[in-house]
Amino acid sequence: MSGAQSDVPSPGLTSFDHTSLGQRVLFGSHRAAENIARAVTDLGAQRVLVVAGRSSALVAGDVTRALPVVASIDEVAQHVPAERAAAAVEVAESSGADLVVTIGGGSATGLGKAVALHTGLPLVAIPTTFAGSEATDVWGITTDGVKKTGSDPRVLPRAVVYDAALTLGLPRGSVAVSSLNAVAHGVDGLWAPRADPINRALSTEGLRTLVPALQRLAQAGSQDDDEAGGQLALREQLLHGAHLTAVAFASAGSGLHHKVCHVLGGAFGLPHAEMHAIVLPHVTAFNAPAAPDAAARLAELFDGVPAATGLRQLLADLGGPQALRDVGLTERDLRRAAELVLPNVPPSNPRPVDVDALEALLRAAWAGDPVTEEGADR
Repeated sequence: MSGAQSDVPSPGLTSFDHTSLGQRVLFGSHRAAENIARAVTDLGAQRVLVVAGRSSALVAGDVTRALPVVASIDEVAQHVPAERAAAAVEVAESSGADLVVTIGGGSATGLGKAVALHTGLPLVAIPTTFAGSEATDVWGITTDGVKKTGSDPRVLPRAVVYDAALTLGLPRGSVAVSSLNAVAHGVDGLWAPRADPINRALSTEGLRTLVPALQRLAQAGSQDDDEAGGQLALREQLLHGAHLTAVAFASAGSGLHHKVCHVLGGAFGLPHAEMHAIVLPHVTAFNAPAAPDAAARLAELFDGVPAATGLRQLLADLGGPQALRDVGLTERDLRRAAELVLPNVPPSNPRPVDVDALEALLRAAWAGDPVTEEGADR
């Protein structure tokens, strides 16, 4: 009938449902103290709980000096053990805090998120690494070796204060693996369950920012740079890229790579950033043949070199760890790890996954085998 409309999309047309998370970003080198004070004042907070690991104690003291701090927590750990989360919630409640400020890497941010999840307190994050957790609504808590993750609007920081000067004390190796974790957000954002044209664009732009910066870091060979602030500019670029890929990841959800790493981290206590850096080329090799658009976007970053090969070479150039056996995973754990990962694999993964394929992928990552361009690690 003339003028009738169909609910069925025409072939070739695009349809998607995208959600962008609302968050304030204050970005500026040497401006952390000024920007955190502004964020806290604008949120109307009068009793601040500060979460910062011991390695960030000096930074925390400097940037929070003007804040109305009522309590502090300096016991943080990777993968947020449940007992640490419970203790932090108790401190928040007993101190009467009305805002949580986290300072540090993903472990501090994660503990702050656990407090926000259980208390509903607003959160403000000051990252000192490039992990990107501060830009997501994803939380994770580990109980008896099982890391449970989820997403909840309560854990998304209301504001993020980025100050590249706070990262200058981070050793070059830590910068590398932390930034490769940010790269993993961008790669997973290309084929995660809610991937759409908007977060693919954010992932791509974030990766176009991160990869050249990491290549420069690899070429520099040390923390030293020119007197005009080249190192600070480089770390600003890494923070910028990490934020973009984290925003994409928050929208797209966790893909195969992050499901693998969440299980490995919780069950075997592997170091978070190093684990992500090692696993990423192998997951990319596995998925890329079944995701040609994503593969093409990634290959473009490496001048046409296949995505997995480019990522593995970048890891090698940065001097990062090459094998899961070097960071604590044993060969006898591989089958159990594959069995633990399998129930968490997104049904929408571009390539079908079974326990044998997962074990083969993990074995290659454990041994540090070269990645193949065909997409199956053997």
